[in-house]
Formats: sequence, C-alpha cells, structure tokens
Amino acid sequence: MRIPLLVLLLACTSAHRFEDRDRAAIAAVLDAQVAAWNRGDLAAYMDGYAKTDALVFTSSGNIRKGWQTAFDHYQERYAKDKAAMGKLAFEVISIDPVGADAAVVLGKWVLTGSPHDGHGVFSLVMERRREGWRIIHDHTSLGSTP
Repeated sequence: MRIPLLVLLLACTSAHRFEDRDRAAIAAVLDAQVAAWNRGDLAAYMDGYAKTDALVFTSSGNIRKGWQTAFDHYQERYAKDKAAMGKLAFEVISIDPVGADAAVVLGKWVLTGSPHDGHGVFSLVMERRREGWRIIHDHTSLGSTP
C-alpha cells in the first residue's frame, strides 16, 4: 500500500507543531524547579537547564556560559546553607512559541526567607530536547525596591 505524499507530509508536520501540551510541559519544568529549590535541592533545580556548554545564564550584570558554570555559581552562593535558600516562587506571564521546538517564557520571580531575598523578572529561551523541554538561555533581572 502506498501512502500519499500529502498525508505523509501532514503527519510529519503535525508531529512538530507547538501545542497547548508544550506550554503545559514547559510550565511543569518551571514548577519542578520551584519545588526543587524550595526543598534545597540545587541539582534537581538545575535539571530544568540544558546540560550543555552552550547554556547562557545572565544575572546581576554577569554573563555565564555553560551548565557547569551556572551550577557552580548556585553552589557557591546557596549550597553552604540549604535552609538559607528561602522560598522561591515564579509567576509565568507568557509562553510564546518560536517555531515548533523552542519557546520564550516571560515571568516574575520572588525569593523570600533568604539572605538573598529579592524579586524581579526573567526571560527564558526553552528548547525541546530528547530529555524534554529545557532552558538554554536565562536572563534574570533583579527588581528595584518600590
């Protein structure tokens, strides 16, 4: 039996379309990060990031490249006292597709109960990878005090 070319093309195209379930999967990655942070588990928090040297993490006027560099930064800043990590909350404002396998996430963050309390905004570029949706670029900014 021969499959018409148009049917085959439509099947391939629909397999790579950005859908509501992609938004839900992206939100689930961020929810898992918040849960990991709030239990003091930096390694699980970092699971939301693509484990690649191409990862870009920008915060506090610094640009860090690579998953290990980002993890080391978190370890240095927070691993000494997991209780001091405080409570993290994210508010996702939008998840916008950039093609079938990427999205830009815009949101707000709040950290309380920590020596590093603060709030601000973030924009993330997330990519569909073999292991699921992962952050490949994170730009996090600290908000000013009202």
